[in-house]
Amino acid sequence: MKIKKSTIVPLLLLAYLAFMAYIGLPHLQAGRYAYYFGIIVITLAIIVALHFTLKYREKQKARQEEEKMYTTYADEKEKQDDGKS
Repeated sequence: MKIKKSTIVPLLLLAYLAFMAYIGLPHLQAGRYAYYFGIIVITLAIIVALHFTLKYREKQKARQEEEKMYTTYADEKEKQDDGKS
């Protein structure tokens, strides 16, 4: 079973975020709640957006490969002929 890029990259970034949140605990203890949680929320939003972007690209690539697999030479010839007219 192959792990998809749209899964592994966000998981690695989440692990990195957890580590950085641990390192940033002094900011939380100092009472800078908005700063600490603001950065975490913004980073989570970026990671989620990255996940959906990578998932969309994987679907597009699979669709193109499937289309290429089932396209015949006659279909390609028709597309070329339609473009010349």
